[in-house]
Amino acid sequence: MRKVNIAPGVDSSVLGFGCAPILGAVGAKTAQRALGCALDEGINHFDIARSYGYGEAEAFLGKFFKGRRDEVVIASKFGIRATWKAGLLRPLKPAVRTLRALRSGGGGCKSGGCDAQASTAPEAAEPAENRPPRKDPFHERIAITPEAMVASLDKSLRALRCDYLDVLMVHEPTGAIERMDDLAAQAEELKQRGKIKAWGLAFDWDTADVHESVFDRFDVLQFNNSPEAAHYGRALEQRRDAANIFFSPFRQRQDLSPAEVLQKLWQDFPNSVVLCSMFNPKHIKANAKVADNLS
Repeated sequence: MRKVNIAPGVDSSVLGFGCAPILGAVGAKTAQRALGCALDEGINHFDIARSYGYGEAEAFLGKFFKGRRDEVVIASKFGIRATWKAGLLRPLKPAVRTLRALRSGGGGCKSGGCDAQASTAPEAAEPAENRPPRKDPFHERIAITPEAMVASLDKSLRALRCDYLDVLMVHEPTGAIERMDDLAAQAEELKQRGKIKAWGLAFDWDTADVHESVFDRFDVLQFNNSPEAAHYGRALEQRRDAANIFFSPFRQRQDLSPAEVLQKLWQDFPNSVVLCSMFNPKHIKANAKVADNLS
């Protein structure tokens, strides 16, 4: 599969794997099967965060990739975390998944071969990565400070069983980022120490005006983008040749097929990674085939 250089020393497959549903909407066996299939199809970019899986997804990913760290690009985030109350849900999650599957007639992707994150998440599952989590007792935002960044990174590295992250991102801040100079300086120090290779900003494009003044302070930007989104033309004008990571590619899909969505994104943004939350091997292979045909 074609790879793109999204930051110095970081070469990612153009199709990335969104891990937000792991141990939330998606159970361990399904996740293991999907991750293995993704690797077999040439996908090496895996997107995770401290909050995913009610705080358990990073450790799951670390266990799965034990002994294979040099084969993958891991991008994680800080700024949202699971609270201690999230642990109370652990024994209930399998029952919730089963109930939701029964209600939906067995579940599955209704997006024609490509799993969109919002279509897989049950009410009590990990919130979709295309928006901040609803206010609930199981998640909370933390201050976006250099100290919090370092503390969160250390927890991520322990959970992931590795010495470094390829990309560390600020996780969808709702307002303007304060102490930007201090954060940038801390990120550079972390790079020098080898604890991260790059840093980025993950945000919803609805807040682009809030963050636009600091876009150039980050190595890579991650945001929702779909060819049928209202902001697509603006994103294309500003970010065509830049290093981007897109999530929720099918959120506004109406006239285009999933394959056409992916084709257009990669044609218009040749240096970008498109994240899909894919837990059906058929969908993984279908998406990978689109990526391979554009190579």
